[in-house]
Amino acid sequence: MSLIPIRGRQRLAWALLLASLSAIGPFAIDTYLPAFEGIAQSLQATPLQMQQSLSIYLIAFAVMNLFHGAISDSLGRKPVVLAGLAMFSLSSIGCAMASDIETLLVYRFLQGLCAGVGMVISRAMVRDLFPPDEAQRMLSIVTIFFGVAPAIAPWIGGLVFIRWGWEAVFWFLACFGATLLVLQTALLPESLKKQDRQTLAVMPLLKAYRTMASSPRFVLLCISSALPFNAFFLYVLGAAQFLGVHLKLAPDQFYWLFLGTVIGMMLGSAISSRLSGRFPPMRQVRVGLWISAFASLLNIGLTIVFPAQVAMAIFPIALFTLGWALTVPAITVRAIDLYPSRRGMASSMQSFIGGLSNSLMAGLIVPAVMHSLLAMAMTSACAFAIGVIAWFIHSRVPLKPLDA
Repeated sequence: MSLIPIRGRQRLAWALLLASLSAIGPFAIDTYLPAFEGIAQSLQATPLQMQQSLSIYLIAFAVMNLFHGAISDSLGRKPVVLAGLAMFSLSSIGCAMASDIETLLVYRFLQGLCAGVGMVISRAMVRDLFPPDEAQRMLSIVTIFFGVAPAIAPWIGGLVFIRWGWEAVFWFLACFGATLLVLQTALLPESLKKQDRQTLAVMPLLKAYRTMASSPRFVLLCISSALPFNAFFLYVLGAAQFLGVHLKLAPDQFYWLFLGTVIGMMLGSAISSRLSGRFPPMRQVRVGLWISAFASLLNIGLTIVFPAQVAMAIFPIALFTLGWALTVPAITVRAIDLYPSRRGMASSMQSFIGGLSNSLMAGLIVPAVMHSLLAMAMTSACAFAIGVIAWFIHSRVPLKPLDA
């Protein structure tokens, strides 16, 4: 049984609270993408340096994700969340006050260190509080609201940048973090009981991570979650080139991509929530994968036949996110439940693998393919295919216990 009574309004309130935590990472990326050119001109930064401001954030995001969950397994969920929100607000102020690209990179690194705290710990909290079927339903609802973040963030970022300049984008992020800090302080309960907390010791921690990292089933599950996400996140990471150059959209029109993907996410998440407990999770994953596979092929075909047309470029990406949203709640619950005594750590490792793949995508792959819409479509399809392969073979390989 769950630790709290579950009713419609309470489920919605919990979803909003946890989704707001998960939204920190997308906001830290998507709000400043429309301001890329303005930042580069103001700080006299090269396109490579601007791409590094994204890559260094994602690297820090991935590395620190290894520790958010483990620290919360020891100290409790709420203190770690509040500390992360405070640091996010302060580092956003540092970004806003940067006078050169080197300073901006330093504070973007600090932003990345703390931005993942909400995503990691909110997943662990869902499983602290809810049994598997209800946890999948909750994660589906969270995904609906989480999907709103990348839709409104570039729109807000574009409007703020055009009216007040790029510095105001980071001041907005600082205010966003501070507002969440106040709300979470007042409303967020502690979901991890004291008797369930783990000792925070370096060597056992490293041993546990080594075991997880060498567990084929766990790693394959994480890959099956991360790579399909990368398949459409590629377009977010390359938004300045994809939307501004190829599709010739102005900064305050970037919302077209994010609006399409959010509609897809929200529909997929709503369907996932409805099916939870009524439809076998593994069958739901397969349906979602088939939808995303069709969308990937459609994306390649439309890119060849209708190059650089906004509707034809965005529709298959939106359809892809619908399929992705059907799969991610079930895969997330399945991965975290492999190590029930260390859910925070398992969530951290899952986020680390996802963040690492995001970093590689941002730093290496996107710069190599963003010159061509067809290259982007083909790369997206390849990332998805790797994720599908990982999913279909994960159950056929062994799971290493933490005491191995």
